[in-house]
Amino acid sequence: MLSLSVAQMQIVEIAKALSSEAKILLLDEPTASITEHETAALFKLLRKLRDDGVAIVFVSHKLEEVFAIADRITVLRDGKNVASGAPMEDMTRQTLVSLMIGRPERVAEIAERQVDPSRVVLEARGLSTTRGHKNITFALRHGEILGLYGLVGAGRSELAHAILGDARISGGELLIRGEPARIRDVHDASTRFRMGYVSEDRKQEGLILMHSITRNVAVTIWRRLANVIGLINPRAESRAVAPFIKRLDVRTPSLGQLVGNLSGGNQQKVSIAKWLAAQSEILIIDEPTVGIDIKTKTYLHELIGEIACEGAAILLISSDMAEMITLADRILVMHGFRLVGEVANDHQYETTSRAIIGYIHAVGDVTPAPAG
Repeated sequence: MLSLSVAQMQIVEIAKALSSEAKILLLDEPTASITEHETAALFKLLRKLRDDGVAIVFVSHKLEEVFAIADRITVLRDGKNVASGAPMEDMTRQTLVSLMIGRPERVAEIAERQVDPSRVVLEARGLSTTRGHKNITFALRHGEILGLYGLVGAGRSELAHAILGDARISGGELLIRGEPARIRDVHDASTRFRMGYVSEDRKQEGLILMHSITRNVAVTIWRRLANVIGLINPRAESRAVAPFIKRLDVRTPSLGQLVGNLSGGNQQKVSIAKWLAAQSEILIIDEPTVGIDIKTKTYLHELIGEIACEGAAILLISSDMAEMITLADRILVMHGFRLVGEVANDHQYETTSRAIIGYIHAVGDVTPAPAG
């Protein structure tokens, strides 16, 4: 299990739950890390179980899924019931969002950017890795959000790990700002190359849950904060961290709060804050809104857009097709640890999703999932 990605572990957990032949099935964010194709297959099975008499409690932040699978809905906001067992046929998207966040939905406003094709900051040329990647070639530019999309097992997160030194590059070349680069680990990436990594598994890789917000953010800048004998003044640490916590609107009683006591959305904000503090010029963001409520998701989308507008180059990995189409300037499509296509994103769901799924279908015989 430890060798599986978060998405693959999610599928194993779902399979384990379904294999129990229970008459009552509780599924908490079962699709958080899987793509539309895997979600469509899961929903087909859940509908069959429902028709066979299984009672299913399905917890999700994804509204499309709620409308696709649920018969009745209960909505919680700030720990209180605001709707209980309401029939889905009486529910509209606008009504549901208003119940969830206490006001009408606000569409994310992503600032437009002009990306200079000549300002390449991260480039892979015919890259092969010990994880199984073959002939990966792409260029990421200053101020660009480059999307990396694929089904579970396509090799997207594994490619990020290889770039960051977690697997050996066995062929080809990785260049940063035009110079050949060999990165040993995330710390090396941060200190030598101004590169940050927001992991898809924030609890295991991105954060230290038993440490404070201050420590989690400041860990990337300790060298900068240390005095001549290597000691760090706690007040200086808090002063350095506070502006980023304020900018990201992390909801916490204090900077000393343990990160493990924060909500998932606030944990993700802290995970991003530490790389903003490090002044990262290249940022790999893997599944930025997994398990995040719709209000925080909109905020994080706008934040990612702002970071790109400020000049950071962002490699965005996401299984959320709508998220990818909202944010990315271009979208690379992966399948079987290879790049199989590139889509110029027009930010129109129907046309861009059709182009993406077309590439996957051509090499993987995948039945396209319906637009959500």
